[in-house]
Amino acid sequence: MEAKSINRIGLITSGGDCGGLNAVIKGATLAARAKGVSVVVIPNGYAGLYNLVEMESLVELTPDRIDAVQASLAGSEAGHSRVKISKISDPDKYDRIKRGLQRHGIGGLVISGGDDTGLVIVDLDRQGVPCVHAPKTMDLDLQPYSVGADSTINRIAQFVRDLRTTAVTHNRMMVVEVFGRCTGHTAFRGGVAAEADCILIPEINVSFDVVYRHARQRFTRRIRSSDVNAGTYMIVVAEGTKNEAGKYFTDASKRVDSFGNQRLSGAGQYVADRLEELIHKDDQMKRFMQEQGMYVEKLYEYPEIRVVNPTHLVRCGHTSAYDVNFGMQAGAAAVHLLLDGKHGATVVDVHGSKITYMPTAAAIQRRKVDLEQVLLFEQMGFCFGRETADYSPHFIRLAEGQSPDRHF
Repeated sequence: MEAKSINRIGLITSGGDCGGLNAVIKGATLAARAKGVSVVVIPNGYAGLYNLVEMESLVELTPDRIDAVQASLAGSEAGHSRVKISKISDPDKYDRIKRGLQRHGIGGLVISGGDDTGLVIVDLDRQGVPCVHAPKTMDLDLQPYSVGADSTINRIAQFVRDLRTTAVTHNRMMVVEVFGRCTGHTAFRGGVAAEADCILIPEINVSFDVVYRHARQRFTRRIRSSDVNAGTYMIVVAEGTKNEAGKYFTDASKRVDSFGNQRLSGAGQYVADRLEELIHKDDQMKRFMQEQGMYVEKLYEYPEIRVVNPTHLVRCGHTSAYDVNFGMQAGAAAVHLLLDGKHGATVVDVHGSKITYMPTAAAIQRRKVDLEQVLLFEQMGFCFGRETADYSPHFIRLAEGQSPDRHF
């Protein structure tokens, strides 16, 4: 399957759903058709790829069909599954995939997904199946920017902002648990955008003494300064956050997905339980409730802490304008790379006629939150569950004609 012989491209979306995937589909299709190359959808992710040889026909993304794909909607018209090809017990699996591609005249694949998807791309490409990767993950933990992150961050921010109204009404502390696996990008960026008081991320082991001191000071100040005694304290916690001992805030379940990743859940409730323990030991908090006319013995002695876990609501619905733009560019760039024989590659950026890419094996290496960025926001008063240090900026002046690095 040489690049020069590619007349038809197969399009796969894989892993978790999120915003921007339909933009990738649309961008890849429009770019391919402009080059005289047809595009077909391989449904159901890698499960569909494995079963391709048994499919009678595939949906071609004709002008009418691609018109029906709305780039602004989250999710994927191509469908997903979580299947790791190398784990399939069939010893003939790679030849079976190649026979399926040959049956349908497919000369190469454009695949959009995250780190797990990327592992399979590396595997397939080494087995002689040309693949190009349009990076997608709401977790934002790949080396380049990934489709879906901005959409999810915007939704997290909106949920936290909206929840503040109910929290203030009842003088509650609110804990919002969000996706992100083993990195805190979405919690960090979404929490900052929502002006949350406390943001807990996997990159920082949490000291609950620090969190409680910060929470008590802000919560009590707001209520005391309010003419109607109303206030709240908002916490955003990433699902993969760890405690003082470096252990996940998860439940006791050891369930793993098909790629061997532990299913993380329970961080929000863990945070609420730890804070409740500290509140109930704090005589100052009881006196505060009495001073503010909030205290009722045995019924309302301490502030309430509520946990909200929006789960899949942060990855569904609509795609942000940024992700529509980047998704269409990434899909189109993936097609151009594939047609030029550059496979086993991940799209990094598109700037005019310049398409930047890197090996997929390198692109899927986990990127963590930059703790120097965290330090800047700690100086502004955000709590990240640790004692803060001084922020010391370094100043860099760009030379005339030098372009700034763009990053998210």
